[in-house]
Amino acid sequence: MAQQVRLGQPVNRRLGDLLVADGLITPEQLSKALGEQKGSTEKLGSILIKLGFINEEQLIGFLSRQYGVPSITLSQLEIDPEVLKLVPAPIAKKYEVLPVRRMGNSLALAMADPTNVFALDDISFMTNLQVLPLVASQTAIKKSIDRHYESKTEAIASVMQDLSTDFSNVEIVDGDEEAAAAKVDIFELKESADEAPVVKLVNMVLVDAIQKGSSDIHFESYEKVFRIRFRIDGVLHEMLSPPKRLEAAILSRLKIMSNLDIAERRLPQDGRIKLRYSNREIDFRVSTLPTIFGEKAVLRILDKDSLRLDLTQLGFDPWSLEKFNGAIHQPYGMVLITGPTGSGKTTTLYSAVHTINSPDVNIMTAEDPVEYNLKGVNQVQVNEHVGRTFAAALRSFLRQDPDVILVGETRDLETAQISIRAALTGHLVFTTLHTNDCPSTIARLLDMGIPPFLVSSSLLLILAQRLGRKICSQCKEPYAADEESLVPYGHAPTGKGTVQFYKGKGCPTCNFTGMKGRVAIYETMPISEELRGAILRSATTAELREVAQRDGMKTLRQNGLQKVLEGTTTVEEVLRVTLA
Repeated sequence: MAQQVRLGQPVNRRLGDLLVADGLITPEQLSKALGEQKGSTEKLGSILIKLGFINEEQLIGFLSRQYGVPSITLSQLEIDPEVLKLVPAPIAKKYEVLPVRRMGNSLALAMADPTNVFALDDISFMTNLQVLPLVASQTAIKKSIDRHYESKTEAIASVMQDLSTDFSNVEIVDGDEEAAAAKVDIFELKESADEAPVVKLVNMVLVDAIQKGSSDIHFESYEKVFRIRFRIDGVLHEMLSPPKRLEAAILSRLKIMSNLDIAERRLPQDGRIKLRYSNREIDFRVSTLPTIFGEKAVLRILDKDSLRLDLTQLGFDPWSLEKFNGAIHQPYGMVLITGPTGSGKTTTLYSAVHTINSPDVNIMTAEDPVEYNLKGVNQVQVNEHVGRTFAAALRSFLRQDPDVILVGETRDLETAQISIRAALTGHLVFTTLHTNDCPSTIARLLDMGIPPFLVSSSLLLILAQRLGRKICSQCKEPYAADEESLVPYGHAPTGKGTVQFYKGKGCPTCNFTGMKGRVAIYETMPISEELRGAILRSATTAELREVAQRDGMKTLRQNGLQKVLEGTTTVEEVLRVTLA
């Protein structure tokens, strides 16, 4: 049995002696640190770092070896708010621990002292999870607790404290929405939206979203909750839940920033915010929508610096790149890009325009909205309130001597008809359509009322795309698998047998998700003579797909599985974004 000792000095002595034995500090430095520690609650390691006798990396490495548990660096780590909720701030401060990540029934916990069984037992009992300790320095844990628990709560507390206007007394009279809206004092609303704490909170959210690489910010109103979510790499994460009573002030602030009418709360509105951050100009596309418990606002982040306009960097396989590049260099015809909102259609379109843009080509675009400004391209913003629709803009374009026309979206028969006529009269036309894959795009055009002979003679190529998450490059690790395991998902085996797949282990860079960044998955369907014949005889979508695959087309699923074999993404991610 080990001799029973009082906690504190002997344990610290042991750590100090071990550090001296390891040659990390001298006996004189240990004596000075122990003298500084008297009457203090700080651990010896933190004192040694503060005195400059040892750095944080050396201490963490030493503790990791001593305790036999992995170490973790907390300085740049962003933690899911849902994980933070598992261990309340008072408990985290009491034991000097930080929940890092939940994995099924396990919770990774950063600790300065992984041998603290009281902390391990308490948190395991409280969360009903198996606790996996990770070692970090006491200073880093304290800073991280302040950063993750305090920063957001202090900002909200500051807003709550400084805002004197209370919107909770607005009542609905006999369910009459208009009467309820009339009771809100617009002047009070504007004043509260301009209060420093609200401005600070909104700015904090916008900057946080930019730093995390978000594509969208959702401000959502529910019956008793107001929450803010970020879409990062295509997946939504809950980031913050400000008090419900601040909802009106926050939404009014967003409306003021985007020049919208703060008095109008019953109709959807659209606007724009331009923000300068770290010498970068970032645009936010703002959309508000009335819901049953208040308004919802969604901000799409348009970061020009992150826009890649090089076709070779988008994720095309060589065959698809060759076919797409060939189509966009044709003198006339139509190139259609399809996919849901947020699938990267705009990036692909802008990359195509950028590739063929030159002083001897007149390129005109009709967009709703114009997301990025392209040098040397005549861009037109669609505005249906004044009658500047896609169809009206297209008619004007044909009188402007264009060579290339880009139509942001084909929403109706009139726009489709004008686009196809332009493609048949010597213009190259790029446009987008909301369909699931390439063959079903033909069916959609016919369903809109376009005759088959016009579709077959105008189309050059159809491109369907999705965005999937990439495996994090920092924690990527290989594992052996059989190529045959992909066959049930639609993969055509090439006889490789055992191959290397990859997965993300999880690290601070990817916030322990194993996935960081996105890659485009393409389905490219050039319109061959056989396909033109099939379209003319109004063949079914299944027949069109069969003909296209004979011509060399790979489906979205097949292209996605190819990226699994290349080590870019995972099988689970491909199954999430593509249909069999």
